[in-house]
Amino acid sequence: MIYESLYCLTEEMNEYFRNKLKLNEDKVVLSGLVNQDGSIAIQGENKVIVTLVNIEKEITQKVNGKSFSSSMNNQSPPVQLNVFVLFSAYFSSGNYPEALRFLSFIIAYFQGKSVFTQSNTGGLDPKIEKLTFEIVDLNPDALSNMWSTLGSKYMPSVLYKMRMLSIDESVVREYRPAISKMTNENNPI
Repeated sequence: MIYESLYCLTEEMNEYFRNKLKLNEDKVVLSGLVNQDGSIAIQGENKVIVTLVNIEKEITQKVNGKSFSSSMNNQSPPVQLNVFVLFSAYFSSGNYPEALRFLSFIIAYFQGKSVFTQSNTGGLDPKIEKLTFEIVDLNPDALSNMWSTLGSKYMPSVLYKMRMLSIDESVVREYRPAISKMTNENNPI
């Protein structure tokens, strides 16, 4: 469910940028910032990188507005998660003003649409009822610690908390994106 929600968000934001800025290419990429060997994980430049940076368990005891008893059907309640998502403007050094421009558009996007539901987000997985986004304020020390932990140099960025992703063993499944076109050098399909 984490992948499905972040993939949907990435697609929604790419559509937003295509409409707002009349772009022909995707500018938003779901990716880590740094590979395990320390190399940069992103191919190319001038992109907005969507990165999962933390997961926390929601401490509320209600599921869908009702108290959940572990004795119900002898199963555990779904795990309610908050997911921290970093949006980093990865632009070349000569393109710093453009990085700030894209960062402003990201903030404006969430100011206009902070709640994702089935009715306002066509690509949202049917098993996800609602996602809400709120900006997270980090003091300079916390910001420095986060970037150090990520193993990357600071980039213009903003951190959001995505609230209440429900994880239930019965809904987690393997996800394989559709292949739009396959080719073989000798035999195009």
